[in-house]
Amino acid sequence: MHILGISCFYHDSAAALCTDGVILAAAEEERFTRKKHDSGFPKHAISFCLDFAGIKVADLDYIVFYEKPFIKMERLLMTYLATWPRSLRSFIAAMPVWLREKMHIPTIIRRETGYEGPILYADHHLSHAASCFLPSPFEEAAVFTVDGVGEWNTASYGTGRGNVVSLTHEINFPHSLGLLYSAFTGYLGFRVNDGEYKVMGMAPYGEPRYVDEIKKLVRIGDDGSFSLNMDYFAYHYRLQNLSERFIELFGPPRQPESVFYTERLFPNRDLPGWSDEYARECQRFADIAHSIQDVTEEAMLKTAEFLHRQTGMEHLCLAGGVALNCVANGEVLRRTPFKGVWIQPGAGDSGGAIGAALYVYNTVLGNPRRYVMDHAYLGPSSDEESIRRWLDEHAIPYTEYAEAELPRAVAALIAEGNVVGFFHGRMEFGPRALGARSILADPREAKMKDVLNEKIKHREQFRPFAPAVLAERAAEYFDIGSAEAPYMLLVGEVRPDKRGVIPAVTHADNTARPQTVRREQNPRYYDIIAEFGTLTGVPVIINTSFNVRGEPIVMTPYEAYRCFATTDMDYVVLERFVISKREIRPEHVPPPPKDLLLDA
Repeated sequence: MHILGISCFYHDSAAALCTDGVILAAAEEERFTRKKHDSGFPKHAISFCLDFAGIKVADLDYIVFYEKPFIKMERLLMTYLATWPRSLRSFIAAMPVWLREKMHIPTIIRRETGYEGPILYADHHLSHAASCFLPSPFEEAAVFTVDGVGEWNTASYGTGRGNVVSLTHEINFPHSLGLLYSAFTGYLGFRVNDGEYKVMGMAPYGEPRYVDEIKKLVRIGDDGSFSLNMDYFAYHYRLQNLSERFIELFGPPRQPESVFYTERLFPNRDLPGWSDEYARECQRFADIAHSIQDVTEEAMLKTAEFLHRQTGMEHLCLAGGVALNCVANGEVLRRTPFKGVWIQPGAGDSGGAIGAALYVYNTVLGNPRRYVMDHAYLGPSSDEESIRRWLDEHAIPYTEYAEAELPRAVAALIAEGNVVGFFHGRMEFGPRALGARSILADPREAKMKDVLNEKIKHREQFRPFAPAVLAERAAEYFDIGSAEAPYMLLVGEVRPDKRGVIPAVTHADNTARPQTVRREQNPRYYDIIAEFGTLTGVPVIINTSFNVRGEPIVMTPYEAYRCFATTDMDYVVLERFVISKREIRPEHVPPPPKDLLLDA
């Protein structure tokens, strides 16, 4: 039985193929179109999934859409009516898209794919809930989903048992923890639905001085329920998130793309153009970031504690965009009675494609669970011989290593201080690079953080980098309890005796977002970390996504080479072929191969 899950038309469109209860393939559309957070119909991702399984559209038993558009339309219309006439401009902007596209999902699916079979719909938050429980390793668990908004729901709680997911509690629009956090994301000068992780990165440079002010905007109950004072917001009736009252309370917002510096970030004030007055203004923004992070953690903790009291279950599953808040996730793991937490690596809307497909197979059709998502390598890969032909055709010099020799050679390059782009195997699903499309570097030099931010990633200096560590050695370096973190979704403290050992991945508050790696998940990547540990005594490397600011993570060998050639990266590894920047002409980037995927 083949079931195709689809999520699209909001942000992070994706497709996932479930065959006999197993997710064979899944990918986000942005990786194919190169449009970050692409919301369009995921026709490229669908084609990949079908090609990978060797099937045609006619072989599909069901296509499942991850939410119910008519109910979402009902919410929009009722909200516009409740806030009329203030909502007129938003109504005029939104309706053409709905009337042209979003109300015609079956027509679009059939037109774009040629599919003639049954099309099903799953509730948005049920898709999230299914995406985190059904592929989890738990036989039963409490389930918590939280995001901006689905149809009406902005948060849902419930349970998963066997092959059944049921949601028993919900919070509805306009009260939304995700939209609250996004409002502050926009206020702090970052793009909504893109820059929320930047708020997390900025928060450790501040203090929670604005918690009382934020508590004027949101009430949090002991059971984790929350309600917003809508006088401070405008997203329910106009295109902007914030009302004038919000600005009056917190002061002028930060200008997008403006320089950010504080005394904590630059204690020696050795930045050209330093101004104490501007540093104090930046400190205000950092304090606000810290405060909204604290309030978000409080809401997440109270909800998790309530769920544990209600269900008595030992395990918790999380999904929804707010579940990408890895700092809050770490607090939930450490400070609640749950013994284990599992988070969908594509916790945002992209993961809804996986959840919708599994929900139909397991819960609707009643089939037993057959799938545990023990890795996220579900995307396209590339054939080594095709890569070799492309390199040879364009006279790009390379060194080819045998499989047994490659990990030590790459580890030695990293240990020598080089920045290495690493392209290997099937692409990751979700927003994190997990060692298949990654940039790797040495965490032992504090300056490496600035090198990566300024010369490679071209991003803000306050942004931290994540460590990848051998799973069996993680407890020596990081306090994440007994949990593993294969998807970089938990933040924990760096052990005091290790902060000077790995300063490039130790954030301002002495925390890090580790990726724990087991050999059975990704042997080549594991072996590189292990060899680096043998060479240096430190089984930890920097792992950041293989892209530059504003672009999706690379998908093909050509995109990996182009990123390498046009930045200050020192080496790139394309499967077993290692290319040095010293041996190429960076200004010359050959045209891509005719088949960008090379081999699905």
